[in-house]
Amino acid sequence: MIGDFHVHTHYCQHGSADNMEAYVLQALAKGLTHLSFTEHAPLPESFSDPAPQKDSTMDRDKVEAYLKEGQALQKQYAQDLQINIGFEVDYIQGYEHATKQFLDMYGAETDDSILSVHMLQAPDKSFFCIDFSEEEFGRAAKAFGGLTLLYKAYYDSLQASVEAELGRFKPKRIGHITLIQKFQLAFPQPADFWPEQRQLLALMKKNGYELDVNTAGLYKPLCKEIYPSAQLIQHAVALGIPLVPGSDSHAAAGIGKGFEKLQAFPLRVPQTQISK
Repeated sequence: MIGDFHVHTHYCQHGSADNMEAYVLQALAKGLTHLSFTEHAPLPESFSDPAPQKDSTMDRDKVEAYLKEGQALQKQYAQDLQINIGFEVDYIQGYEHATKQFLDMYGAETDDSILSVHMLQAPDKSFFCIDFSEEEFGRAAKAFGGLTLLYKAYYDSLQASVEAELGRFKPKRIGHITLIQKFQLAFPQPADFWPEQRQLLALMKKNGYELDVNTAGLYKPLCKEIYPSAQLIQHAVALGIPLVPGSDSHAAAGIGKGFEKLQAFPLRVPQTQISK
């Protein structure tokens, strides 16, 4: 396996206490040649974290320390491991300008980032973090008027993320595009969203985006499936969309977890920032 390109750190408020070097050492122990740190970027200052524990991302005042620690490891292990530093950036409809401002501020210091949808706005204007818990997902479904409308809002937001104008440092990889199915064993998919999924992949291909092939769902007790499914991955392959593997690990022990399930897919190293 070439590398793990979706990894969180101790700077994440819902992560482990493992320092970043512990992840590097685990990657080396597993024989990886590449590692991308993609910590959850701070939410826009004008946006209130909808997660009940308010712990979705890193604190804004920790960004500089995160970048500094990662850059020091890049130098220290340059002969052994290609280390990329970046963010998993939340796409939140209506907050594009604030997101672009963050990317403009820190993008030149990053190598590899991901754009993901975790938060959706219900018709009553309240926001929900769709992957926080089974209970919170149920509340979101009720607020949206049912699972079908919640799923539709999710895929609409993903498509909007691909088309959003977020500046020159906008991430070129879309994260876990079936995260909405994290609790699918408790909330079965209400309809066939294959048309929306195909449309999303076509839009990603048109705009030159990579696909995060994310093994975290395999280990979620109410999901038990890669994000996205093998069927969707195969369709992405047919379209020529680059597949980039990620564990979405929030602890060093999770580096490369489940990657044996990805051996049949043509995985690639991601694009990185070429102008800094």
